[in-house]
Amino acid sequence: MSSLNIFRKVALTEGISYLLLLFVAMPLKYWADLPLGVKYVGWIHGLLFVLYVACLVMAWKEQKWKFTKVVFLFIASLLPFVPFYVEKQLKKEVVVI
Repeated sequence: MSSLNIFRKVALTEGISYLLLLFVAMPLKYWADLPLGVKYVGWIHGLLFVLYVACLVMAWKEQKWKFTKVVFLFIASLLPFVPFYVEKQLKKEVVVI
């Protein structure tokens, strides 16, 4: 499996974890006084973010992307819903053999 395929899957998973953190765990913490959701979902999201960055670097080297694209992909991970767009765009780059 290429690093691009791995990166796509990690981007999708990281995007889902970010949405869970923002729209499930955070409201539970502040509206229902249940902070454990943020603790665990935040921890998982943090690990996935580190994995996202590591896979981004691996895909960058393998795909020989321009630095500006890598910066865009990094910033995309910081915005809700954008990782799904990234995954969709990267799917077009995957070469099926």
